Amino acid sequence: MKSITIKGSKRESVGKVATKALRNAGMVPCVIYGGDKPVHFSAEELAFKNLVYTPNVYTATINVDGQKIAAILQDIQFHPVTDKILHVDFYQLFDDKEVTMNIPVKLTGTSPGVLNGGSLRFTNRKLKVKALPANLPDFVTADISKLKIGNKLFVTSLANDDYTFMHPDNTVVVQVRTSRNAVAEDLDEDETTDEAAEAPAATE
Repeated sequence: MKSITIKGSKRESVGKVATKALRNAGMVPCVIYGGDKPVHFSAEELAFKNLVYTPNVYTATINVDGQKIAAILQDIQFHPVTDKILHVDFYQLFDDKEVTMNIPVKLTGTSPGVLNGGSLRFTNRKLKVKALPANLPDFVTADISKLKIGNKLFVTSLANDDYTFMHPDNTVVVQVRTSRNAVAEDLDEDETTDEAAEAPAATE
């Protein structure tokens, strides 16, 4: 998985007054959990642009006064009116410790059911995945090229040895439902051949 670097500075004081002063200066108070002890730091709000305002998912390499810490975004708080970032929580990554993340799903192929007028329902655009940091994917690929009208693609069809899905086996990722504009799908060649053989011969 790709990583984004965020440069920050340690926070000597974590009280309300100090936090308010940071925000007034355009800085965001942050905490990294998961290590021996929490690491409190602050960073410019602009530094989070590529990590927060994107449909993609990234890990973060946080440079706190020269100390680099690998982490993932765990929680983020926004101002209810201005949508400014108020606080960010990170979780530290370790090479030998599995972590859980929501990974976006990328559809590939063309569904024959959709071509016949069916409606594509993309019910789970992100899936919760558990893996070692090195095995975290940028996205999960879902091939819809075999989905006919009425078919569903379950999370079990996307199984991968590098990571584990944290969903029940009957979780539907995408499905093709019928619609008013749907037309009958073409019969298989074998069915068509059988029907032709059973049809009565024409008489003169």
